[in-house]
Amino acid sequence: QVQLVESGGGLVQPGGSLRLSCAASGNIFIIYQMGWYRQTPGKLRELVAVITHSGITNYANSAKGRFTISRDNAKNTVYLQMNSLNPEDTAVYYCYVAARGGMGPRTDYWGQGSQVTVSS
Repeated sequence: QVQLVESGGGLVQPGGSLRLSCAASGNIFIIYQMGWYRQTPGKLRELVAVITHSGITNYANSAKGRFTISRDNAKNTVYLQMNSLNPEDTAVYYCYVAARGGMGPRTDYWGQGSQVTVSS
């Protein structure tokens, strides 16, 4: 079993920055992808950014040029640096990890969600 703990959400003014972190722990055999999704009321959860074990990244168009995803494999931690935030970025951000816990199958795991609010 893999547990995810997120940190770093909060309230920020338009144009500001926030950094989200997500640490994975437990009986981890290997972590494949790590990433971030976000969701607003009444909408489906959407991709923000993902990163593979080797560091290949993929971003939503809305995140390109403003957000940077990175990971520390030694710490099983993924980060999302968010710059130039605007009110449309307001959402609950969920950490995502695709991993094998112990000798189990590849499984998707989700964090508890972090509220990011961009408002003046």
